[in-house]
Amino acid sequence: MANRTVFFVSDGTGITAETFGNSILSQFAVKPRHVRRPFIDTADKAHQVLREINHAADAEGRKPIVFITLVNPEILGILKGEATGTEQKGLLLDMFNTFIEPLEAEFGMTSNHRVGRFADVSKSQEYTDRIEAINFSLAHDDGQSAKNLASADVILVGVSRSGKTPTSLYLAMQHGIKAANYPLIPEDFERGQIPSTLAPFKKKCFGLTIDPERLSQIRNERRPGSKYAAVDNCRYEVREAEAMMRREGIAWLSSTHKSIEEIATTILRDLRPDRLMY
Repeated sequence: MANRTVFFVSDGTGITAETFGNSILSQFAVKPRHVRRPFIDTADKAHQVLREINHAADAEGRKPIVFITLVNPEILGILKGEATGTEQKGLLLDMFNTFIEPLEAEFGMTSNHRVGRFADVSKSQEYTDRIEAINFSLAHDDGQSAKNLASADVILVGVSRSGKTPTSLYLAMQHGIKAANYPLIPEDFERGQIPSTLAPFKKKCFGLTIDPERLSQIRNERRPGSKYAAVDNCRYEVREAEAMMRREGIAWLSSTHKSIEEIATTILRDLRPDRLMY
C-alpha cells in the first residue's frame, strides 16, 4: 500500500479533511503517501490538483484516495471531472456533501457554504480564548512560572519527559484550556510532598506517568549516557512520582501507550467535563 497516494483537498486549511480522513484510514493496515492541498479556491488550482490526482493514478496503477472538503460547486465540479468532462481517476470521498445534504433536508434550510473553519476569527470569542490559553500554557511550561496558577484550568504534574508539554499545548490549541505543567524532581521526592506552589491548587492537578524503560529511551535521545537517562534513575523517579500522586490524591494515567488526544480527553472528562460540551 506504500505505492498508493491519499490526497486531502480543501478550500480552507485542509485540517478537517486530513483529521477526519486519517481517522478513517487508521481502521486499515495501510501506510499510503499523504498529499495535502489546502486553499484550492480557484478553477486553475482545481485543475492542477485534478492533474496531480490523475498523474498519481497513472504512475501507481491504482486509484488515489481523495478526501475533499469543498463548498464551492464550481471547484467541486472540476475535481469530480464533471465541469470539463475530464476523466477523474481517483476515489473521491466528498466529506462535506455526505453530511451537509442530509442535514439541509433535516433542518429544512440551506447551509451557509462558508469556506474554511477559521472565517471571521477576529469576531470569535472562542478563538480569542484559544490564543489566551496558548499564551498561558507557554508561559507556564515546565514550571517556568507560578504566577496566576489560580487561573489555570488544569496543572499537569509528572517526571521530566512524561508528555506534559505536548499535552498542555494540545489542550490549549484544541480546547482553549489554560494548562500549566510542572515537573516533579528528585528534590520533591526527598521532601515527600508536592511543591508548595502547587499545594493550594491540588484539585486542579492531574498526573502523567510513563513506563521507566520507555522514559529512559526518550531521555537518552536528549542526554545519551547520562544519569538522567539511566534506567535505574527512571525507575526511581517514576516510582516516587506515582507514590506521591497516590498520597496526595492526584488522579493520573500512563502516557506510554496513549495518544495525546486520549490523554487530553481523559483530563477533560475528569477535571473539566463542561469543555466536552459546546
